[in-house]
Amino acid sequence: MRYYLPSREKYIYIIIISTALSAVWLLCMRFLLWQIFKSDEGYLHMLKISSPLRFSIAFLLIGSMAMMSMAWYSEKEKSQLENRKKEAEKMFREAELRTLRNQLQPHFLFNALNSISALIISEPENARSMIQQLSDFLRGSMHKDDTQLNTLKEEIDYLQLYLNIEKVRFGHRLETKIIVEDETLLSLKIPNLLLQPLMENAIKFGLYDTLDKVCISLQAAIKGNILEISITNPFDPETALPLKGTGFGLSSVRKRLALIYGRHDLLTTHISDQNFTTLLSLPQ
Repeated sequence: MRYYLPSREKYIYIIIISTALSAVWLLCMRFLLWQIFKSDEGYLHMLKISSPLRFSIAFLLIGSMAMMSMAWYSEKEKSQLENRKKEAEKMFREAELRTLRNQLQPHFLFNALNSISALIISEPENARSMIQQLSDFLRGSMHKDDTQLNTLKEEIDYLQLYLNIEKVRFGHRLETKIIVEDETLLSLKIPNLLLQPLMENAIKFGLYDTLDKVCISLQAAIKGNILEISITNPFDPETALPLKGTGFGLSSVRKRLALIYGRHDLLTTHISDQNFTTLLSLPQ
């Protein structure tokens, strides 16, 4: 059974093998006992009439051992298949997460490089500062694992690098507020690089359609065992760009959350009082 497990429709093989082994055992046993007691007519007669009973007992013992062995190795094989399946699913999730990140980062990188190009002649100091910030930002992102959970503090510190780049790009027009209700929230866990695409989405749809100063806020709170993070940006239904955009930032984050947590309800959006709010609900 260790080397060959018959499928369900071939269980008859177990009966055939058990019958054959029982018959071989019975023949060997009778031959040996006949050699030992060949002068005892009474014993030989008892041996002859008890052969069917001996065969039945042998068949039951060998059959029982075969069934137990089959059950043991079947369970072992099932466990190995399950482990291989989980490993394959993990590799698939990691590959898909890497693909999502590779799609996200060039999108941000192209915008940053275009802004640096525009600043080189008119504001070389700002261009130099933006290049340094971009270098720090990319260096940090290259060493992060897509499935890793970081603390909220680490993610906010990393997000601040991104916001520094965008503030060089947009100048006084961009104002940001990060509000954390309680400092203990800073130790809670969040998938890394999750806030940056949401903030980028808020800047894109809050700032691109206006020349006025815009304030984008991020607020973190805890409700039960759920860390809630909301990002709010101004929204004018008549002039806003979301209807023209692809929504890649939100869809990629939603897909990441589904891959990491196995849930599709952790990111929601709503509009109220000309504000667009993206809400993250992360189980702790």
